[in-house]
Amino acid sequence: MRKINLGVLASGRGSNLQSIIDATERGEVDAEVRIVISNNSKAYALERARNHNIAAVHLSHKQFESGDAFDDALIEMLKKHGVELVVLAGYMKLISPKVCEAYRHRILNIHPALLPSFGGKGMYGMHVHEAVIESGAKISGLTVHIVDEQYDHGPIVLQKTVPVRDDDDPDSLAARILPEEHKMYPEAIQLFAEGKIRVEGRRVYTT
Repeated sequence: MRKINLGVLASGRGSNLQSIIDATERGEVDAEVRIVISNNSKAYALERARNHNIAAVHLSHKQFESGDAFDDALIEMLKKHGVELVVLAGYMKLISPKVCEAYRHRILNIHPALLPSFGGKGMYGMHVHEAVIESGAKISGLTVHIVDEQYDHGPIVLQKTVPVRDDDDPDSLAARILPEEHKMYPEAIQLFAEGKIRVEGRRVYTT
C-alpha cells in the first residue's frame, strides 16, 4: 500500500508525535512523517523529529506581519513536503479557516476526554483532567476528531472510554489516558491511509 505523507504540528514535548513515528517505523501505519512544525522554537517535538531525520521547522505567528501571511507560509510549507494529512500533536493554536479550507477533512486532532464534553477554548492538557475530576464524572477517555474552525468541534473519528477511579487526581487520570492516546492516534491515521474515512456533515463513516 502506498504511504500517505503526514505533517505534524506540535507545541510541546511531542509524545503523541513519537508514538506516530514509532508506529510508522514498525510498519503498523502506512504513512510517513515528512515534516514537524512547531510554534515553539524550544519544543522537544522538534528534537524528536531531528532524531529521526524528519524536517523540523519553527514557524510562529510572531514571525509574520499578519495571520494571513502566517497561514500562507504554513500551507506552502505543508505542500512543499507533499503533506496529505495534517496531524495535531499538542498544538496550542487554533487552526485558521484558511488552513482548514486548504486541508478540509484532512486535519486530525486528539483530545484527552470524550468530546463534545470537556472541550473548547482553554480545555487542554491537565485542565481537561481537572475539569473531569471536578465534575464527578465516572468515565472519561479520549477522542480523535477532524479539525474545523472551532476548538475541539469537528466530526469524531474514534473514541475510547477510560474509567475515572474514586481515588483519581488529574495526574493519575492523565497517566492512564496518555498511553491509550499513543495507541489510538496511529489507528486513526491508518484509517485515513486505507481510505476508509468518509465525512458527511458532522458524521464520520468508516467504510
